[in-house]
Amino acid sequence: MNTADLGLPVDVPSTALFTDQYELTMLRAALKAGTAERRSVFEVFTRRLPNGRRYGVVAGTGRVLDAVENFRFDPGVLGFLRERQIVDEETLKWLADYRFSGDIWGYPEGEVYFPGSPVMRVEGSFAECVLLETVILSILNHDSAIAAAASRMASAAGDRPLIEMGARRTHELAAVAAARAAYVGGFATTSDLAAGFRYGIPTVGTSAHAFTLLHDRERDAFQAQVETLGRGTTLLVDTYDVAEAVRTAVEVAGPELGAVRIDSGDLLLVAHRVRQQLDELGATDTKIIVTSDLDEYAIASLAAAPVDAYGVGTQLVTGSGHPTSSMVYKLVARADSADPKAPLVPVAKKSSGGKMSIGGRKWAARRLDADGIAEAEVVGTGPVPAELAGRQLLVPLVRGGTVVAREPLDVTRDRHIAARANLPLSATQLSRGEPVIPTEYVHGRSGS
Repeated sequence: MNTADLGLPVDVPSTALFTDQYELTMLRAALKAGTAERRSVFEVFTRRLPNGRRYGVVAGTGRVLDAVENFRFDPGVLGFLRERQIVDEETLKWLADYRFSGDIWGYPEGEVYFPGSPVMRVEGSFAECVLLETVILSILNHDSAIAAAASRMASAAGDRPLIEMGARRTHELAAVAAARAAYVGGFATTSDLAAGFRYGIPTVGTSAHAFTLLHDRERDAFQAQVETLGRGTTLLVDTYDVAEAVRTAVEVAGPELGAVRIDSGDLLLVAHRVRQQLDELGATDTKIIVTSDLDEYAIASLAAAPVDAYGVGTQLVTGSGHPTSSMVYKLVARADSADPKAPLVPVAKKSSGGKMSIGGRKWAARRLDADGIAEAEVVGTGPVPAELAGRQLLVPLVRGGTVVAREPLDVTRDRHIAARANLPLSATQLSRGEPVIPTEYVHGRSGS
């Protein structure tokens, strides 16, 4: 069953108002000026990675495709625009028939990116492309930030699985998107049932401290949980005294106890003590799960600890200090008339303060060294050099308004693991540094 087809209350009937008002006023003015139908190319990119990050992760592409399909101005939306006098009747009539009919290319979801990488390219008339700016950026900026944090945490965790459990630390709808992005970035499971239902992500969860506190004795709580969920369950052992709780847990569940969870204290010290105690009690196969405000640095600090899995919440869903990817959506080429055959003319913003952009419809490829490891992100206009033809990164996502690149989430997760593995080893370092490979620009004729 494809759960994405079922729909959920977390979906909306239309994404048309996930936009900024100036996009509609630009549309109105362009319709009046006769420039709305000029063929145009917009690109999504970031000028820099968050401070200290070595690479970015493309995430949210699948959600962008859903958003583009649902970008419709239904009677209720049009009524709102009319009541507020945001646009005139001519523009309302145009919006009533809106359907994106252009093409979208992009880095496949799960791929890594660098400053200047054209992670998405949107082509069509100016009118139909400009309206998509905010919804595309809101999705890619959020999801890519979460996926980048998840990727760093997954690198720090190594072979130990990660559990996403940040739903209570962010907006209820953002939590679902965050769980999806975390899965792309390398997390194994989520506690968020809406994410499990909507995207098929494996879900987990047992009990909180409230369940222990509900009962007269900790033993009673453990007994109730084991009788309900079986000996393979995970018992939370830090409500009172950890050593006593571990002893009680093994007495109740036996050496077949699945896992214990530690949610407070000096996790490194406590994990060692709990592992020793479990082994002495004969529960040698019982795993240890740690939670408690973890980030990639805390996870890395526990590499030598006898920990089997990590649960991460707040730091993950807030991008571990970088909640946005700072991506922008810029017009880079447009025709000089509405004639479909009119050639594209490169355009670019000229600005001080680091906000310049590079004109022209771009391609991107990743150059590898003799060992197959990435050594440069090459971005260019015009013909693609023969030696890079087989290394191009952009793939078709939408053709003629029809989505052509939907794929299972597991595919995107596997793609990210492979992409990260093809980066220089320094990409996994948590210390501050520059992007792990440079971005090189090749300028040629932008073409049409």
